[in-house]
Amino acid sequence: MKFTLAALLAVSGALAAPTPEAPGIPTEANARTQLAALTVATRTNTDTYDRDLFPHWETVSGTCNTREFVLMRDGTNVVTNSACASTSGSWYSPYDGATWTAASDVDIDHMVPLQNAWVSGAASWTTAKRTLFANDITRPQLWAVTDEVNSAKSNSSPDVWKPSLTSFWCKYSKSWIAVKSYWALTITSAEKTALTTMLGYC
Repeated sequence: MKFTLAALLAVSGALAAPTPEAPGIPTEANARTQLAALTVATRTNTDTYDRDLFPHWETVSGTCNTREFVLMRDGTNVVTNSACASTSGSWYSPYDGATWTAASDVDIDHMVPLQNAWVSGAASWTTAKRTLFANDITRPQLWAVTDEVNSAKSNSSPDVWKPSLTSFWCKYSKSWIAVKSYWALTITSAEKTALTTMLGYC
């Protein structure tokens, strides 16, 4: 049995309509306003992070978890089997401009990495709230990207790592800011400077 994103969305009426990219990206003006309102602070709890504190790839609908949902949302002509695993399709990675035809070559990146969130305020959250953050499909937090690029980014903030495609810097910074703003996470001074620079590419 084959599933399409349209069918998945029809079954799960709570989900937003499919889009070719992560939803909730603000305008440049709104991103600048949000950035100005973020609290600048040093990182905390830097030695206590554990990825297991952020339960991720939770079920979205039926047999489909968050990873599979994003693969269908961001891919083209994606076909899945009864377990919701993608068996064919293509994925364009906006970070590096590569296109892949095997889901195994694609990672789902957390725009604001889980570890970065931890040291920016999430250490004080409940596990339930961290679960919502790690599986946030309402904001521009989850992106289908080249697996090696995701590994290179790791837990880095924009002052340490940026996508190789400068044409994506605008959207990247707006997305990062939107996520930090919604979840009331702090930023460092260096992070704010980098985000400001990237917004200059809009």
